[in-house]
Amino acid sequence: MCTETFLRLPEEKRRRFLDAAWEEFTSVRFVDVSINQIVRRAGIPRGSFYQYFAGKDDLFAYLLEEVRNHVKEEYRRVLKDNGGDIFQAQLDCFDRMSCQEANPDPVMERCMLFVKNNQGVDIQKLLPTRPGQRLLDGLWDVIDLSGLREPTQEYGRVVFCLLMAALGSAFMDAMLCPEDRALHRRELAAKLEIVKHGSLA
Repeated sequence: MCTETFLRLPEEKRRRFLDAAWEEFTSVRFVDVSINQIVRRAGIPRGSFYQYFAGKDDLFAYLLEEVRNHVKEEYRRVLKDNGGDIFQAQLDCFDRMSCQEANPDPVMERCMLFVKNNQGVDIQKLLPTRPGQRLLDGLWDVIDLSGLREPTQEYGRVVFCLLMAALGSAFMDAMLCPEDRALHRRELAAKLEIVKHGSLA
């Protein structure tokens, strides 16, 4: 990840560097990302880059952490608004994240541009190492577990991971084919119903 030197930078300089990094990561494929272009855009010497990050992989991991934190904040808002219903939260999040035309979210716009430039990217790269692990930490106070067969955090975490896999897949499909957004939402709703009620007669 980043170094202490990077964390000690003034906020304006740190933000300028991260904006330059995002601009590069969203304008070319990941394999073509150039550290030279990032430092040029940020207006800093090339050597400064290595005082902040070991390489572009570390920088990208930091950017993904920003995305995760943003998604977590949005998810918390959704859960608070709907009374802690983790099933409805997936549909609400899909609606918020995939309807960028009406109310664009700069973080999600950057994420979508990155995905479009890197079609076939592994969705796991956009999720925590253990899906649901870090996203759920700090959210239990706004999640209603009372309707689950086992109303425990351990069981809730497993259910949540299944739901997040369905949401991630639907969101990626909607980003790549926005004209089929309604279809992807219906498929997401069907998957949520299967997780909620089971698939056996």
